[in-house]
Amino acid sequence: MSELLQFLFSGLTVGAVYALVALGFTIIFNASGVVNFAQGEFVMLGGMITVFAHAAGLPLPLAALIAIAVTAGVGVALNQLAIEPARGAPVVSLIIITIGASIFIRGAAQLVFDKQIHSFPAFSGTEPIHVLGATIQSQSLWVIGGAFAVFAGLWLFFTRTLLGRAVLATSNNRLAAQLVGINTRFIMTLSFALSAAIGAFGGVLVTPITLTSYDVGLALALKGFAGAMLGGMGNPKGAFVGGLMLGLLESLTAGYLSSQYKDAAAFVVILAVLFLMPQGLFGRKSTERV
Repeated sequence: MSELLQFLFSGLTVGAVYALVALGFTIIFNASGVVNFAQGEFVMLGGMITVFAHAAGLPLPLAALIAIAVTAGVGVALNQLAIEPARGAPVVSLIIITIGASIFIRGAAQLVFDKQIHSFPAFSGTEPIHVLGATIQSQSLWVIGGAFAVFAGLWLFFTRTLLGRAVLATSNNRLAAQLVGINTRFIMTLSFALSAAIGAFGGVLVTPITLTSYDVGLALALKGFAGAMLGGMGNPKGAFVGGLMLGLLESLTAGYLSSQYKDAAAFVVILAVLFLMPQGLFGRKSTERV
């Protein structure tokens, strides 16, 4: 029992990070139809900027806020400099642009920072918490709680605010949204800023546990994308649940089989789910009138 509980704690911690990345994918996909493979780099930037700002003498909370704000600015720049100028291009071209942006951000981080692995102190110490024979780090509670808080905040934003409904209107029909007076360019900018900020927030939360370096973004982007696809691309609830499920699946596979198989097992299950339900677990079936 304690062994299973330990695996569940580890899976929830990793899955919460995947869920945050998947939510970032969903926000941009809903607003623009673009799959942003630079999303993992936002997580990396959140961790790396916090590390170096804290090392420069800033208090950790201030360093984290600066990291989130700077990363949000990078997201806005990505939209303004790369996505908007190619607005009429095919979807595949836009995806390639985001992959190129990911490579560029990774290279820039290597030059601005370094190639070393970094971390910073946990928010509430390193003393583990014992639960029924298993242990969980206090920082893991920050990660899991932060993911749930972001999901709840996004749900309230999209369902209770006019700005959130404007984002949904833009995702449903950009032209119709423009005709009713919605500034769709601003909505796009907001979506990229919000997505980047969420990614950076995840990087700030998880760095004391998993450490960070300039090249951690690619794996996080792939896992976050897999979580979003598993839950149903474009569905925030699906992205959140899909990310958590992916983390749990990886942890259980590594614990009961081998860590060598955790990636393979996760993607095999995802392929099986998508083969049976191409819309994902929570996606809606759609029909197109021709």
